[in-house]
Amino acid sequence: MTQSEHDPDSNLEGNPEPTERDQAARARGLAAPYLPGGRDPDPEGTRRQERRYILLLVGMVVLIVGTSILLTVVAIMAGAFGGGR
Repeated sequence: MTQSEHDPDSNLEGNPEPTERDQAARARGLAAPYLPGGRDPDPEGTRRQERRYILLLVGMVVLIVGTSILLTVVAIMAGAFGGGR
């Protein structure tokens, strides 16, 4: 293997110039760019999407709990009126 295959700082033909992120990663001793979290390009759009997901989650929980309560009541009523004999 050649030196350029082992050297992450070498700029081979066809590779783009290092970006600011690449240079910052190299300065911290990382072999590849690090993508830090928390920098959402569209925070309002993400909040709207998360609200939809939260409503969907709450709806599913209500549906599951409500169905189990309804089935329990139906089973109790069937047992109370002799439907289980």
